[in-house]
Order: sequence, then C-alpha cells, then structure tokens
Amino acid sequence: MACPYSRQSQVDKHGLSIRETLPSDIEGLFSVRARTRESAISKEGLASIGVTAESIAKQMASGRVKGWVCLDSSTLVGFCNGDHETGEVLVLAVLPDYERRGIGNNLLSRVVEWLRSVGSDTIWLAASPDTRLRAHGFYRSLGWRPNGKREPNGDEILVLDADKTLHPSRTGVR
Repeated sequence: MACPYSRQSQVDKHGLSIRETLPSDIEGLFSVRARTRESAISKEGLASIGVTAESIAKQMASGRVKGWVCLDSSTLVGFCNGDHETGEVLVLAVLPDYERRGIGNNLLSRVVEWLRSVGSDTIWLAASPDTRLRAHGFYRSLGWRPNGKREPNGDEILVLDADKTLHPSRTGVR
C-alpha cells in the first residue's frame, strides 16, 4: 500500500480521489475556499491577511506547507493544508455538495499524519467557538479540544491529543 501522505491518487467507487496538492491546484484552492458553506472567504479577503497564490506556492516549494486535495474527476471539491513549522492545520475546506461524505475527515487525517511524521509536537487549528457551526462539532467529534487560547479574530485554538488517531479508512474516499 502507498504511503498515506504520498502524491499517489486513490479513487473511490464514486470517482472521487485524494492526492497531494500540486502547484497547479492553487487557484482551485481559492475557488473552493470562497464557496464553502459556513466559512467562505474570497481570494481578496485571503490576500488581505497575506494569503496569496504566491505565498502558498512559496511555502509549498519550501516544504513548509503540504496538503491534499479531493477531486471529483478533475474538479477540486475539497482540500486541507498543514504547516510543519508550527504544527498548524491551516485550512480544511469542502464544497457544500460534497459535505457528509467523509472527505473532510480523510483530508484532515492525512495532514495530521504528515505533521506527526515530520515531528510536529503539538498539532493544532483555529476554529470558531460558535456551537451553531458544523465545524464546532466536527472537530470535537474527532478528538480536538480547546486549549483555552484564542486568535485575535476570536477563533479558539483546538489541539489534538498526541495519542489520538484519525481514521480515513472509515470514510467514503480512500
């Protein structure tokens, strides 16, 4: 079996595949991020906080940031990126029509496994504390716990226990 954090694409019975993010995917990442259900942010909005195609490409080329994408045929429908220098899961985004298919869990588990494989001691992410948002329950159901800290925008910091394993094999996409 291929290493779970390799570039190899794995396809499920519905034509969905997961593979490592390529530089040619960067524009598609912005498209998905702008169309998520509860935390959409435009390319311009991301640029205002320093996230640009150029900054992502540079971080990917350096090896600092790595991610995985989910494709429906050739259409990017979800992605997740992590930063090994900080241990942060930077973003997890899935288009609304593809929610509840296990894609988010699968992508997230690959990033977490990669972060652990490169020695990230603490794996964390920032998420809204709003209990009405799906992300609130999603992350907690997978074992992420608040550490009491918050980002300047109010997002709370969630950490994953070192012994907690996410299981992509339980999802619809392999």
